[in-house]
Amino acid sequence: MKDWQKMIFGLALLVVTVWPAGNARGSEISGRASTEVNWFDTAHDSTAVPVFQYLQLQGRNLGGKGYDFHLYGRVGDDLAGKQSSDAASRLYYAYINRQNFLTNNLDMRLGRQFIVTTAGDSLMDGLRLSYKLHDDYRLTMFGGGDVAYYEGYNSGDAVVGGQISGRWFDALDIGLSSLAKWRDGALSKELFGLNFDYDWDNTLFLQNETQYDYLSERISYFTFSARQHLSPSWTVNVGYLYSIPVFSSTSIFSVFAVDEYQEVNGEITYNFHKGWRAFGRYTREIYQEFSDANVLEAGLEKIRTDQYSGYISGVYRNEADGQNMRGLKARIARMFANNKIQAGLGAEIDVLQRRINYFDIGASSNDTTSKRFWADVTLFITPKITLQAKLERSESELWNYYNRGLLRLSTNF
Repeated sequence: MKDWQKMIFGLALLVVTVWPAGNARGSEISGRASTEVNWFDTAHDSTAVPVFQYLQLQGRNLGGKGYDFHLYGRVGDDLAGKQSSDAASRLYYAYINRQNFLTNNLDMRLGRQFIVTTAGDSLMDGLRLSYKLHDDYRLTMFGGGDVAYYEGYNSGDAVVGGQISGRWFDALDIGLSSLAKWRDGALSKELFGLNFDYDWDNTLFLQNETQYDYLSERISYFTFSARQHLSPSWTVNVGYLYSIPVFSSTSIFSVFAVDEYQEVNGEITYNFHKGWRAFGRYTREIYQEFSDANVLEAGLEKIRTDQYSGYISGVYRNEADGQNMRGLKARIARMFANNKIQAGLGAEIDVLQRRINYFDIGASSNDTTSKRFWADVTLFITPKITLQAKLERSESELWNYYNRGLLRLSTNF
C-alpha cells in the first residue's frame, strides 16, 4: 500500500477514535468496517487466499462547520504469499464535501471521487464545483488527476469536464456534458454527452443517453428505454443499446478497427400477489463478426416479505453458429432462528453470465461463466454486526472450473 494511502487510513482511524468529542460539537460519524477472507482455487492448482480490511466512513458537519467527509477503501494481503493484485490495497474515494460553499448556491467536493456523466466517467483526484443557476438548472465543473489505480498514478493523467442540466415542464430533465482526458500529458479522449429523462403522469418513463467521441468523429454510445405502467400489476419495458469501444488516442488499440455491439430488449412483469411477480424477457444481441443471438427468459421471483425469498427462471439462447443453450437459474433462501440466520442455495446451469473484473486482478480478468453453484449463509449477530459465508463452484471460458469461498464480518457504527 502506498504511503499516502496509509496516511489517509490512519487519519480515518483517528477520526473514529475522536468520535465522541466531535459528536459533542454537533458532528456525526458513521460507517461500516468489514473484514473479509477469500479463498480461490482453480483446476490448474492455482490457490490464492486474499484477506481484506474494508472501511467506509462518513463524517457529517465536522467541527460544526458544515463540512462532510466520505471515505471508502481497503487494505489487503494474500495469506498464500502470492504477490499479485488479487489482494491489492485500494482507495476508492476520500473527499470533503461542502454545500453552500462561499455562497448559498455553490457546492464543493475536494479529493478522490467518482465522476459520472453521459460524456464519460473517471476516478479523479481533484475539485468538483456545482452551482445552482436557478431552482431547476445547475452548472457543474470538475478537474484534476485521472486515477488509473491498476497501473499507478501519473501526474500527466488529467481529466477536465463539466455538465449543465435543467428541468422543464416539471417532467423533462435534460443534461449536456463534456469530458476530456490526458494520458502522459497528451490528449487521449474528448467526449460529449446528451441525456434526457421524461416522466408522463407517473405512467410512462422515457430515457436516453448519447455519447459522442470527438477524436474518432462518431457516436460511441447510445441507449434508449421506455417503461410503461399499464396498471398497478403490469409493467412493460423496451430498450435499445448501441456501443463501440473508446480507446485512448495514445493506445496502440486506437489504430485498429473495433466492432460495434447492439442490443434490443424487452421485458414484461406481472405482480400477482404480495411479494410475488412473474416476468418474461427477450434480448437480441447483434454482433458484427459473429452471428446474432436471441435470448428468452421467463420465470417467477419471490421478494422476501416473510421467511422465504428466491427466484426460478428458464433461459433459452439461440444463435446461427450453433451456441444454442437451454438453461436454468434458481435461488432459494430462508430465514431461521427468529430471523437471526438466513441460508440460501443457488444455481445457474447452461446460462452465460458476464462477470466484469470478478477477481479484481485487472481489466483483462473479465469472465463469462456457463455454470455456477453456490451456498450462502448470513448470521445477524446484532442489528449492527453480521457474519456472512459463501461457497461457490463455477465453470467458465477463462477457467475450466474454479472454487471460491468467502467469509466476511461486517460492523456498522
